[in-house]
Amino acid sequence: MVLPKLHDLTLTTRLSACAVGDKTKYQSCNKQKYIDNNGYLDERDFACLALRATIIEGKGEFSFSRLQEYQHIMLSLWEEISELADFNKELLQDGKITTEEFKQAVQQCCMGRRYEDFPQAMKMFIDSNFKMVDLNDDGLIGADEYRFACITKFAIEDIEIVDEAFNNLLSDDDRRRGGLTLSRYQELYAQFLGNPDESCPAVYLFGPLTEYYRDED
Repeated sequence: MVLPKLHDLTLTTRLSACAVGDKTKYQSCNKQKYIDNNGYLDERDFACLALRATIIEGKGEFSFSRLQEYQHIMLSLWEEISELADFNKELLQDGKITTEEFKQAVQQCCMGRRYEDFPQAMKMFIDSNFKMVDLNDDGLIGADEYRFACITKFAIEDIEIVDEAFNNLLSDDDRRRGGLTLSRYQELYAQFLGNPDESCPAVYLFGPLTEYYRDED
């Protein structure tokens, strides 16, 4: 089971933040890099994610109060995962964790669980991701917002591939509503992190699978 790096958490944010290899649902997160490219996740990465979330949600405007809220979310996430995971203690003393340790921590927190059963900081993180994608603040992630989120993260040549991924993500109820509500996004995010079934619609939560990406390396 391959788990994502932190992405805009993506765990991968996003959480992250959000590893590349097998063509699995986690590859869309796996295209993300450590912010400072030092090979570890550390508090600086989480601080950068907090600022990034603040600017994206504010559509370019900066709010110090929102930055403080995001800093609290990211710090809480770091602390919760640190408590649950079996990290290298020497690295952890330096405020760092490895890729594999983070993957294992996410698995321990999320595998086979519903959103309601996630650690509180993880739930706050997921909710903050929804706000970043819901650009017009109408409580729905529609096709245009999904496109924007995908195209600003990945190099994709054909918009039809993005639209097809969004359509694959939606249930009939989602289509009637015109997109993803927060509760539906929470459900899909939990499936993305914790459901090993590769046919699950949640594989498309962050965009098309990686066979459709251009290689940017």
